[in-house]
Amino acid sequence: MLQELIAANLGGQPQGIYAVCSAHGLVLEAAMEQALADGTPLLIEATANQVNQFGGYTGMQPADFFDYVMTLADRVGLAASRILLGGDHLGPVCWQAEAAETAMAKAGDLIDAYVTAGFSKIHLDCSMPCADDQLPLADETIAARAADLCRVAEQAARHCGDNRDIVYIIGTEVPPPGGARETIAELEVTDPAHARNTIELHRAAFERLGLTDAWQRVVGLVVQPGVEFDHTSVIDYQPARAVKLKSLAEEAGGIAFEAHSTDYQTRNHYRQLVRDHFAILKVGPQLTFALREALFALSHIEEELPGIAQKSRLRETCEQRMQDEPKYWQSFYEVTEEQRPLYRRYSYSDRIRYYWPDAEVQRASARLFDNLSGNPLPLPLVSQYFPEEYREIREGRLANEPRALVKARIRKVTADYAHACWKQ
Repeated sequence: MLQELIAANLGGQPQGIYAVCSAHGLVLEAAMEQALADGTPLLIEATANQVNQFGGYTGMQPADFFDYVMTLADRVGLAASRILLGGDHLGPVCWQAEAAETAMAKAGDLIDAYVTAGFSKIHLDCSMPCADDQLPLADETIAARAADLCRVAEQAARHCGDNRDIVYIIGTEVPPPGGARETIAELEVTDPAHARNTIELHRAAFERLGLTDAWQRVVGLVVQPGVEFDHTSVIDYQPARAVKLKSLAEEAGGIAFEAHSTDYQTRNHYRQLVRDHFAILKVGPQLTFALREALFALSHIEEELPGIAQKSRLRETCEQRMQDEPKYWQSFYEVTEEQRPLYRRYSYSDRIRYYWPDAEVQRASARLFDNLSGNPLPLPLVSQYFPEEYREIREGRLANEPRALVKARIRKVTADYAHACWKQ
């Protein structure tokens, strides 16, 4: 499915696919409902830090995440055959403090776990140095390690006995996960010569290991198209700066581009990216940013309603838990103490997303939904805090129910991506 889409894109058809990078149930349900409404496939991705053989920060191994996604899909009514699962930045990233031999052995186990679980889009990322590596890490070493992991993936797929063809993404020239830590004004677009060298080095490394067939299933190269966001601003796509990259894609033998950190671009920018052969668009923080907007809006509605004996205090709970456990935001928000509350709650980087699985935050979220469920929310309050969704309710296109309001807000994001990928 993905190979056909990439071929169509490189052939001049303005088609692409967006990758939903989130483990939050409401985000995934909203994305599934979007795909169901559009009649399109859905690409969902997990990262090595998020999901790995030791549980990652979600507590889920790859098989757990697979089952979790499929359970949600069954609830929504989206056929499993419409879902493509991907693994992002799969390599030694979680074990950089260890010697290369040990870290790469664990990376191999990681790849095996992802493929065995049913993931079929694998980003081979060995760009990070390990404890005993010489710096800077040579491009040849990066390519050779990626090929080693590809061999593991191919062996795992054969062992599964279901004749699954894994597709691969190579390259790592991406912004920091979750957005830049500092204020940015401009980004350098990937040098086409560097991109071409990355392709050739990986091709040679694959061929040395007898992975010629697997190389035919390398469908994407991660490059920097010149898009990014920091805490309070967005660097928008400028097509003129990526003209040479676009030309490279047209001669790269079936390899399109994968663009990371495309969050917060405009609908028109997404359309331009797809047309310029950035056929795979990754989105993560913007989805949970929309989730946070909606949950905070619901908490304001809750505060206005009489007769609720025990309020959820969701916003206060989030703020308290972030201060109690600052490890997910403190190194990112290097601002004055006075600015920190603003960044913790509203930054585009959305570090608050790491706290939704927290037990206290989950209890507050559950109480919020319980307090607001059972009766329609007063329309004047919906209009105040959900003006776009208010119109949908009035037109009979949306249920006046808190979870429906949250997912509708998230679908404002997925709709822009879907329009660029499927409806140009």
